[in-house]
Amino acid sequence: MRSGPLPLYHQVAEIFRQRIAEGEWRQGETLPSLEALVEELKVARVTVREAIKLLRNDGLVKPERGRGTVVMAEITTRKPLRVETAIADLLALYKNDKPELATIEEGPKNPNVVIEDGHLAEAYYHLRRAHNREAVRYCIISLYISEKIFKQAERSFRTKLALPVLFALPNVRIAKSWQRLTIVKCDAETALELDYPLGDPIARVKRYIVDEDGELIYFADVRYRGDCIQFEMELNV
Repeated sequence: MRSGPLPLYHQVAEIFRQRIAEGEWRQGETLPSLEALVEELKVARVTVREAIKLLRNDGLVKPERGRGTVVMAEITTRKPLRVETAIADLLALYKNDKPELATIEEGPKNPNVVIEDGHLAEAYYHLRRAHNREAVRYCIISLYISEKIFKQAERSFRTKLALPVLFALPNVRIAKSWQRLTIVKCDAETALELDYPLGDPIARVKRYIVDEDGELIYFADVRYRGDCIQFEMELNV
């Protein structure tokens, strides 16, 4: 088992939840014995007991006399959001997507970034907000939009998905765009905002858009829940 900020029994509970979610432990089936789980995971008996207690509190398992601990409910896996690698695909993804937007913070603020292919604008407008789909808050996004561009469509930027609004502006000429994806541990603030375990893996995407004058007109720092994101790329043969 890995070390980390989460108590060990929480980590074990997450392993058990994943097994239920993936159908390895099905509804109505009995969990392996306590001794078998202790031997497999190389943890103390009390750790496994506490992990099973968490699942029991969530209504996922129930001890039954003469049978052991029985799986009572299935976990419905979420349809993951794909991280697209082309702007056209991103816009297509957002075309019919209307996630609920919850603004956490907004106001004038410059991004703390350095870019090699371009330069920063004089001023930016910052929007920090959450995206929700199917009642699940799946990402936290910090947007920095060039102030002169933000003022062209303030209401739309505040109430709609920002990328489609940006690309619909007639006088914006995009020269280059790119993004970087890294896997990081969920920090305390993100854990609270996404209702996600502290220290668990999340995907962090930094997205950059530069205009024809070499000015960074859009920067996004996005943190996705690990169970709500999917990254695919074609392998050349």
